[in-house]
Amino acid sequence: MNDFNVSITTATRRRKLRDGTAALYPQYYCEYREPLTRKRRRRAFNRKKDAEAFRNTLLLKVAEGNYLDERNSPTVAQAIEHWLLTKDGNVKPSTLMGYKVVVFGAIRGPLLVGSRQERADYTETGSTPKNARFIKLLGHIKLSDLTTAMIRVWHRTVTEQCGSYTANRAKSHLKSILALAEEDFSIRVPSMPTGLARMRHKVKKAILTTEHIGKLIAAAKNDPEQGIYYAFAFLAGTRPSEQLGLLWSEVDFERNVIRIRRIQERDGSLAEMTKTEAGTRAIPMSAVLREMLLAWRVRCPRLGKELHRVFPGPGRLQEWPKPRLGGGGALLYQNFRKRYWTPVFKTLGLPYVTPHSARHSFISTLQAQGIEIGLVAQIAGHANPTVTLGHYTQAVRDGSAAIAALDRAYSG
Repeated sequence: MNDFNVSITTATRRRKLRDGTAALYPQYYCEYREPLTRKRRRRAFNRKKDAEAFRNTLLLKVAEGNYLDERNSPTVAQAIEHWLLTKDGNVKPSTLMGYKVVVFGAIRGPLLVGSRQERADYTETGSTPKNARFIKLLGHIKLSDLTTAMIRVWHRTVTEQCGSYTANRAKSHLKSILALAEEDFSIRVPSMPTGLARMRHKVKKAILTTEHIGKLIAAAKNDPEQGIYYAFAFLAGTRPSEQLGLLWSEVDFERNVIRIRRIQERDGSLAEMTKTEAGTRAIPMSAVLREMLLAWRVRCPRLGKELHRVFPGPGRLQEWPKPRLGGGGALLYQNFRKRYWTPVFKTLGLPYVTPHSARHSFISTLQAQGIEIGLVAQIAGHANPTVTLGHYTQAVRDGSAAIAALDRAYSG
């Protein structure tokens, strides 16, 4: 719009002071025709520099084609609700609740000044402690008014009140919220500030060496009753909830892939979704994993007379190769660790690691074998390769190359 312009005019206003006297002061106005409707608009400012800043920003938005009538601009709170709607039904309920706790309590606000438990109770139930004090956050601010400086001040406030972990987690969600708002509402959002306080150094999760894992896989291949239970995560990179929720219907021996479509909740029930949207994926089977799963399918406890869960609770042992009887139901996580996971480390004399550490070993080994980080992220079910490594690399090979590299690492 080459004909768009903003004029600044001034007028003298009269203000009545507390002592009853009158004082004169200047009032500045930005006058322009609204670019979309061509209606006349007028904005008042007490300071000339504020009027000039508004004029310059408006001219820049129009010149770049990013103008949005600020009266129609959603607030941060509305952008949050829009973002949550896209998550509802695509992530498991407990994950969605975790999102809500963070975005409502640490982004939208108001933020309760108090203990962590008091804040959690207020966010979830709305119950307010006696003599409560609140701090406004970003919820009431229109996206058209939000600036990088505001985000920096907000992040500092949340860090001081809730700690750097919560502040950085909230910042990650805010970045996603603003990106979606920019796309869906056609509004330009501010850049995220740089140089914010980082989390304290997080101790890296202990993982086994490839030599240790090779020893564990070799033992698993000779353990037809329990080996697949403790070897699977090292060969597939799944989360424990994904492993325990896996059904035989999702193991495709023809296409040589394992489809991750659901997880097992803590009570043993199945949730028909994964932890995150990116968690729904297909994992290529290595030759070792395929061989072990084919052998286990013969022995695996049935639900009634049908194969159902890949990792069910144990039934009654029969003579090889007959399947166990009376099993096929859910295997709770704590029983999985006690019965199948923990004993093997003691038996083999290996350093103990948690089941989730097997996933870390899987990802680290693929990276060490030179597999593109984009492909590693895809197989691991990460929404963004930055979660996996912090830098994006385009995946150019299919998953078979990654799995073949895993077999080479563990069989050396």
